[in-house]
Amino acid sequence: MPTLLHIDSSLFPADASTSRAVTATFRKEWEAQHPDGTVIYRDLAATPLPHLDGLAAAAAFTPAEQRTPELKAAYALRDTLASELEQADTVVIGAPMYNFTIPSSLKAWLDHVIIAGRTAMAQSSTTAGTPTVVVASRGGGYGPGTPRESFEFVLNYLDKTLTEMLSLDVEFIVPELTLARTNPAMADLVELSDASKARAHDEAAAKAKTLATRFAA
Repeated sequence: MPTLLHIDSSLFPADASTSRAVTATFRKEWEAQHPDGTVIYRDLAATPLPHLDGLAAAAAFTPAEQRTPELKAAYALRDTLASELEQADTVVIGAPMYNFTIPSSLKAWLDHVIIAGRTAMAQSSTTAGTPTVVVASRGGGYGPGTPRESFEFVLNYLDKTLTEMLSLDVEFIVPELTLARTNPAMADLVELSDASKARAHDEAAAKAKTLATRFAA
């Protein structure tokens, strides 16, 4: 049976997080298609990963048989996280915009799983082609033609990192204006916000169903 890797990085619980709510919709539909499938779940806010340090970085460039006990210990987490990604037939990632970019917890995950010669910068990446859906929510509007278009560093960064480094097959779902119901200054954008969220949930369910059919028995 297929495996889904589900990653959330929002600081807030599901009832206050659009990215969590939409990834949950994706997962619910995926599980409905494959009730006996496997789900690997990483909540990077509830259980943060340590930042990549010098030992863990060096370990990846040291042949396994030459690693000292310290290097082996430092590499263990990277190996676990990379293995989870390698096992996945589908990946869904919640990536809310914080201060115009991704949460630091998600950056830490990326730093661990991007391993030169294995998942990245290899003739044949071990994660190449894995379908990946990223829910890139944001409190305001940052699309083409908007006043803050130049402040958008989430889609550009993740597209390059996930496709160029990890060779994943990436699609984005982008619910915008998520702060409209809590920010009085955005009161006139509530209708657009609600429509964006509804569209995101519909897209998530549709993409999950489509991807799940690839592994139908």
